[in-house]
Amino acid sequence: MVHQPQAMRTSEFDSSDEEEAGEEQLTPLEISWLSLSAVECSQFLGICPLPGCKFKDVRRNLQKDIEELRNQGVQDVFVFCTRGELNKYRVPNLLDAYQQNGFGVHHLPFPDGGTPELPQCSQILEELQLSLENNRQTVIHCYGGLGRSGLIAACLLLQLSVSMTPTKAIDILRELRGSGAIQTVKQYNFLHEFREKYAAYQETKDDFTERSVSR
Repeated sequence: MVHQPQAMRTSEFDSSDEEEAGEEQLTPLEISWLSLSAVECSQFLGICPLPGCKFKDVRRNLQKDIEELRNQGVQDVFVFCTRGELNKYRVPNLLDAYQQNGFGVHHLPFPDGGTPELPQCSQILEELQLSLENNRQTVIHCYGGLGRSGLIAACLLLQLSVSMTPTKAIDILRELRGSGAIQTVKQYNFLHEFREKYAAYQETKDDFTERSVSR
């Protein structure tokens, strides 16, 4: 269920919003909640576009969006946008704003349309699972909440259930977020190769750990 943002005073860290857009013109932040019941997990994972974004026809108010995250009980936020993107989309202080509002912040950026390197993907999934295991209401986002966020959510599904297939994971994400989820050939291929490459990476990492301990 998506609550509509409530009217709030102009934010001290985003004060240009009201000058640029009337209240009725602001773009609402909509959070999609992915049920993890298909992979035998009772939690939900939130996916949304970039809060506070002001780009092209999108006009969001950062404080309103943060209030919406609070209204939906969010405690941890995973951000896949680069700092360059945060500047481009006019939310340069987003990470600080999250921290000031008490969210657990996980900034793990990788390029728009791209895929994370395996060590980073491993870190993202480990931190995501820890948040979920600790029953922390968690949201992930990139710019549009489609490509990178859809990719990571699909990887999580594959990791949590051996019976989940890449095709099924993509279908679940596209049903939730629309046909734009998992956007590029690179992301599609990454997902289809994920299990094999991730297992090989973990094996290499374990071998390295064993060698280090035995020295």
